[in-house]
Amino acid sequence: MKKNTGFSLIELIIVVAIIGIITAFGVPAYQSHALKTKRAEAKTALVKLMLREEQFYTQNNTYIVFSKSSTDEAEKKFTWFSGETAQSSNYEIKGTACTGDVIQSCVLLTAEPGTKNVNQFYSDPVCGSFTLTSTGVKGFTGSSGTKELCW
Repeated sequence: MKKNTGFSLIELIIVVAIIGIITAFGVPAYQSHALKTKRAEAKTALVKLMLREEQFYTQNNTYIVFSKSSTDEAEKKFTWFSGETAQSSNYEIKGTACTGDVIQSCVLLTAEPGTKNVNQFYSDPVCGSFTLTSTGVKGFTGSSGTKELCW
């Protein structure tokens, strides 16, 4: 007698069901982790840039504004994107004077997600843009985030 080798239909269905269950739990967990990593990229970039702003302040007794469109040599030394390169970044960063203040006494750093100059397909409606001021105020513009979740 010849022995049949291979899988039965029941065995195949069980394997497909197990793969489906693992995928159902794994994909959302991966997406959540990826989102947290992108947010951490923005926050890390803001903190690093604030340290550079503070160094600039100690040498010049003023903060400096900067953005992608900066033309001044001193402004160009400040990175306007959050990652290693602009193409691999998810946030565009700019430095402006704090609302109702002058740049000599307060700077506001803003990391905006998914602009045309960085990964335009990335968005974060929960936290939105991240902000950090030279006075230490951390903020975000998202509609449904909390400070604990976003910062």
